[in-house]
Amino acid sequence: MVVILKEDYPLQPIRRALISVSDKTGVVELAQALASRGVEIISTGGTKRQLAEAGIPVIGVSEVTGFPEILDGRVKTLHPRIHAGLLAVRDEESHRRQLEDRQISVFDLVVVNLYPFRQTIAKPDVSYSEAVEQIDIGGPSMVRAAAKNHRYVTVLVDPSDYHEVIQQGRDGVDMATRRRLAAKAFRHTAAYDAVIAGYLTEEVGEESPDSLTVTYEKVQSLRYGENPQQTASFYREPLAKGPSIATAEQLHGKELSYNNINDANAALEMVMAFAEPTAVGVKHMNPCGVGSGNTLLEAWEKALASDPVSIFGGIVALNREVDQDVALQLKEIFLEIILAPGFTNEALLILQEKKNLRLLRWNEDAQGRASSLQLQSVRGGMLAQSADEQTVTKAECEVVTKRNPTDQEWEALLFAWKVVKHVKSNAIVLAKEGRTIGIGAGQMNRVGAASIAIQQAKEKAKGAALASDAFFPMADTVEKAAEAGITAIIQPGGSIRDQASIDEANKHGITMIFTGTRHFKH
Repeated sequence: MVVILKEDYPLQPIRRALISVSDKTGVVELAQALASRGVEIISTGGTKRQLAEAGIPVIGVSEVTGFPEILDGRVKTLHPRIHAGLLAVRDEESHRRQLEDRQISVFDLVVVNLYPFRQTIAKPDVSYSEAVEQIDIGGPSMVRAAAKNHRYVTVLVDPSDYHEVIQQGRDGVDMATRRRLAAKAFRHTAAYDAVIAGYLTEEVGEESPDSLTVTYEKVQSLRYGENPQQTASFYREPLAKGPSIATAEQLHGKELSYNNINDANAALEMVMAFAEPTAVGVKHMNPCGVGSGNTLLEAWEKALASDPVSIFGGIVALNREVDQDVALQLKEIFLEIILAPGFTNEALLILQEKKNLRLLRWNEDAQGRASSLQLQSVRGGMLAQSADEQTVTKAECEVVTKRNPTDQEWEALLFAWKVVKHVKSNAIVLAKEGRTIGIGAGQMNRVGAASIAIQQAKEKAKGAALASDAFFPMADTVEKAAEAGITAIIQPGGSIRDQASIDEANKHGITMIFTGTRHFKH
C-alpha cells in the first residue's frame, strides 16, 4: 500500500491555469469559477474566443510564448514557455533559477482534452487525410507533461471532474486527487493513441502487429462477475459497429449482470446467422432451442418446443420486431432477457408487466460488426484471433456417400450447421423441419455429445439431420446416429479415418456431406 504523507505532499493552490479543450462542455463555468478567485487563465484558439465572449479575462498562448500560432494551428503550445511552466520541479533550486532567468511562470492547473479523432473516423466516407489531420500533438504533450509533474500540477481531461477541482481549489487540490487525475490523464492519452494506432494498423492491413494496442470505454460497473466473489465491469469498443450488446438499448428491467451480458451476446451472434424469422433460446452461452419459420410466432413456437425445460430462466433473441402475439407467448414463461431489433407498443406494454424482465433493442440498421478481432485473456497474456465468420452453401458442400440428400434433408442439414457453429465443442446438433430437436454441448468426446443430443430428441431423431462441429475420428458417432434413425449428417471431414465413417453411413443408407470447415468453440 502506498502511503502519502501530508507534510511531503501539501495542498497545491491554483493561481495560474492553462485551458485548451476540444470538448467545451462545462469549460465556461469552470473558467468563471477560477477567474472569480483571481486565477490567471491562458488559453488557445476557439477556447480563448469562447471564454472571452463569456466575459472571462483570458490571455492568449501567443502572448505568453511571444510566438504566433503557425501551420494552421499545428504549432501553438509546443514552446519552452509552456512546457517549462508545466515540467519544472519547484523544489529544485536550479529549476527555479532557470525559470526566473527566462521569466517563465509555472502552471498549477492544465485543462485539456484532445482533437476528436475517434469521432472523425466514425463518420461515413471520411478520407485518410481528414483522419490524420485530427491527430492531436500539442494536446497530448501538455496532458502528459502536467500528469508527469502532478507533484505540483493538477490536470483535467474530463468535464465530469471540473466540479471536484472547483470545490477543492478554494484551499488547494490535495495530492490524492492530483495523483488520481494524473492516472486518468495517462489513460486518456493512452486510449487516444490506441485508437489512432488501431486505425493506422487497419489502414495498412497488418493483421498481427508486434504489439497490440486496444482500448475500451466503461459502460457500467457490475454487481459481480460469473460468481459473487468476483468483481466485474462492462466495457465497449470506442468505435463499435453493427448490432451489439454494448450498444443495445435497454427498454425495461433490472440491471444486466455479467452472465446476462455473456449469454445475450451469444444469443445475438446466433440469431444474426439467420435471414428468415428466427428465435434462439440460450442458457449458459449454449443454444437450448432454435427455430425458424414463416413468421416470428412460428419461429418462437419451434424454438420453445425444442427444449421447453432448459429455456426456463434463459435468454431469448429474435431477429424480427416483437408484436403483440409473440409477446403474449413470451410472457407465459420465466425469461431473464428478451433481445430483438424492436418491439411494438402493444408488445412493450405486455412484457413490461414483468418487473424484472430485461428488454433489449439492438440496432438492426447498424452496418458492419463490432470487431473482426476476438480477444481471450490467459494468465499473463492474451490470445487474439479473427472472428469465425465462415459460412457454407449447398454448392460448397461435398456429398461423400452413395445417397444424396433430399431437398428436405438439405434444409435440415444447413440449418443444423448454422447452429452447431455456436455450440461449445465437442458439439452435436440434431435438426428437423426448421428447428433443433437435440443439442449436445461441451463434451469431452464426440460420441458423448451425440448421445446427449439423441437422448434429448428421443423418437423425433428419426429422419433428422445431425451436424458435428468437427470431424469424426471414429465411426462410432455414425453408428449411434443410425441406431436413432438419423438419415443425414453434415460434418467438416478431414480425419485420416473419414472412410470408416463414410462406409458406416453407406451401410445404413445415411447421406453424409463434408463442409471442409471446422467450427471449434471453446
